[in-house]
Amino acid sequence: MKLLKLVPDDTNIKFLKVRWPFFIISVLLMIGSWGLVLTQGLNYGVDFAGGQEIRATFTQTEEAPIPELRETVSALPNVGDPVIQRFGAANEVSIRVKLPPEAESDPEYAAEMTRQITDALRDGHPDVRIDGVDSVSGKVSGEFREDAVLALLAAMLAVAIYIWIRFEWQFGAGALFALFHDVSITLGLFSLFQWEFSLQIIAAILAIIGYSLNDTIVVYDRIRENLKKYRKMHLPDLLNLSINETLARTVMTSLTLLVALLPLLFIGPESLFGLVIAITMGLFIGTYSSIYTAAPILIWLGVTSNSFVPEETEADKQERKARGQA
Repeated sequence: MKLLKLVPDDTNIKFLKVRWPFFIISVLLMIGSWGLVLTQGLNYGVDFAGGQEIRATFTQTEEAPIPELRETVSALPNVGDPVIQRFGAANEVSIRVKLPPEAESDPEYAAEMTRQITDALRDGHPDVRIDGVDSVSGKVSGEFREDAVLALLAAMLAVAIYIWIRFEWQFGAGALFALFHDVSITLGLFSLFQWEFSLQIIAAILAIIGYSLNDTIVVYDRIRENLKKYRKMHLPDLLNLSINETLARTVMTSLTLLVALLPLLFIGPESLFGLVIAITMGLFIGTYSSIYTAAPILIWLGVTSNSFVPEETEADKQERKARGQA
């Protein structure tokens, strides 16, 4: 039985021919992403923003009355301006309120605020069902944010050091730039669509870093082999050859992962949406960056056909001269 080949053996796509337009697009996307993050911000979940989150379902209603709920909750004393959004189906909502500073020293404050809100919901809507309550103090949420940033920076730095040691410094710099590209665009998309940004998303970004790194290392490893094998080949042609030789593996890995992700994305539970959408986007972004960011940057960082050829020492020169005289 003949095996199915998604990528023919003689595939020869000239990826590097359009490296400049795609690189410029990548830089503009990164700038735009950070512009969105700095101006529009991220829609932090309770993990990072702190406060109370109450999830409720209106069992006898097709669509939750969000404007009415906002008025009801805002009218309560010491609640402030709540954030009320759909959470799953049209009749499911998430109600988030910030905790005031005095709540840090009073453990009962958060519980009393929750009772106020749930009582107000039940008074106006007898069909409401409280599905869950989460509470995170402002101090703890700040620690979560700091730890999340440190985790991402540590992961990216460890990756760069590993690739630097295994290959050359240019490869480490290229991999770090590609990872920064992947993380930046992912954050930009979450800021653009205002999807909830929680600890789950940090886990997803770390998974994206792992996937992108794996894909980049496969391409880099083939580039290193071909640099030794084809010493006189023009570098862009050698990079194209290396990417095409690893393309079948990249496509198969991506499709296999998509088979698992797409059902979760379209029919999975709403609580996993952020995690799944982040990994799904990261799958495409990581594959793109391995081809159009990590590979072409080696040209601009000065990688040549002699990059992996050991330098001749003085002892080697003397031995070669001795052999020539003999």
